[in-house]
Amino acid sequence: MNAARNAGCLLALAALAGCAREPLRPASPPSLPSPATTTPAAPGVPQDEPRARSGNPPFYEVGGRRYVVLPSAVGYVEQGVASWYGPDFHGGRTATGETYDMHAMTGAHPTLPLPTWVRVTNLENGKSVVVRLNDRGPFARGRIIDLSRAAAESLDMVRAGTARVEVQSLATGGALQSATPAAPAAYYAQAGAFGSRENAEALAGRLREAGIDGVTVVESAASGSALFRVRAGPAASLPDFDRLVERMLAAGAEAVRLAL
Repeated sequence: MNAARNAGCLLALAALAGCAREPLRPASPPSLPSPATTTPAAPGVPQDEPRARSGNPPFYEVGGRRYVVLPSAVGYVEQGVASWYGPDFHGGRTATGETYDMHAMTGAHPTLPLPTWVRVTNLENGKSVVVRLNDRGPFARGRIIDLSRAAAESLDMVRAGTARVEVQSLATGGALQSATPAAPAAYYAQAGAFGSRENAEALAGRLREAGIDGVTVVESAASGSALFRVRAGPAASLPDFDRLVERMLAAGAEAVRLAL
């Protein structure tokens, strides 16, 4: 159905040329129980939760559009169109790394911190539901939230596929607020990851010769092997980050992404 095809996509947080990639959801989801014989999961108790380790990059891009993740969910209220996603994505991985369960009261949002609890009200019939956001999406123009099948059923919008809703954050400023960095944003750009320090230092040298400041080679481990990442920065704003990316590409870097 259209709602499922237009559902928000799980985001990997590696950004190519400063943009996050948009991987596919699982092509072959596990066998599912019939919705008619499955009892929707009971909603949890809304609470302020610490930000998930994944799903909260400073920004990402999908379809050529940039989405900046909000520093806080406190006071957030928005009206717009909701859609829902179900069987095609059931059992897949959400942006936070949790398993998507279409029978749970969950949802996806493009910019609110994850996880965040919100109240969603169907403005067409007055029905309301509380859901926990743990995924990214939707990315169709004009849509503001993707809901699980269970949440969509509670709002009586499954048949229509979409509904005009109000989304109100239930965050109070506890754990979410304390997890928000107090310092100004700082964006680092990564120009490559090499198995050889010599190759990494060669690229770093070219970037330094081009006058790019803050170029470093950072060693880390991946699958038991050493990996050498070439980074530059920080940039204090997104426009500064974009200019840094352009300079690094002009200096010979083949691809540049946001360093996480």
